[in-house]
Amino acid sequence: MYRLITLKKLMVNNPAPRSLIRRPKVEKEPKAVWKKRTASFSRWLHIYLSMVSFVIILFFAVTGLTLNHADWFDGKEVVKKYTGKVQLKWVKVKDTAAIAKLEIVQYLKHTHHIKGEIGDFIIDDNQCTLSFKGPGYSADAFVNRDNGEYRITETSLGIVAIMNDLHKGRDSGKKWAWLIDVSAVFLTLLSLSGIVMICFMKKKRLNGFMLVIGGAIICYLIYYFLVP
Repeated sequence: MYRLITLKKLMVNNPAPRSLIRRPKVEKEPKAVWKKRTASFSRWLHIYLSMVSFVIILFFAVTGLTLNHADWFDGKEVVKKYTGKVQLKWVKVKDTAAIAKLEIVQYLKHTHHIKGEIGDFIIDDNQCTLSFKGPGYSADAFVNRDNGEYRITETSLGIVAIMNDLHKGRDSGKKWAWLIDVSAVFLTLLSLSGIVMICFMKKKRLNGFMLVIGGAIICYLIYYFLVP
């Protein structure tokens, strides 16, 4: 009897450590399959889109800066002039529709290594005016219809001007325009996958959405107060 009382006192005075106390396990509710797949897919999409579009994002980020501060990156303008003569039968015709446009363009591009695409081909009574355009590049040709003689002024504006025109899609052709469209889709998917991904992070979800809303409000306030 004495021993039993002593043991009870010891247990009251010296309770067992918490680590030794067995608590009933609370089973967590398993996540729905669609939630797991959505979270996994959004994480995969975000990571690999970031890797694939890294160069694209970097390019448009850098050229955004060069466009906004064009005076910081003024390149040296290089102007070249050429003269020559095309076949007289190509231009000295009564019917202007019979002027050999294709032959003239190919001849000038091949002879003087003219870049860019033909923009304008204007036919007047005495001369033909051709305009070639490319990123950071232009060339204007004037062909005399009476004797076939021509003069060309070629202007190159440097690497920064080329990058700026590529950013704007200016005089860069349809294929580059497709690349800009693909880049826009990549960036949209990258942003949306980041939003979807944070929806499954309970600890960071609230702060993440607060930052998104705060960023949107800041952008609007900058536009409202600072843009004339």
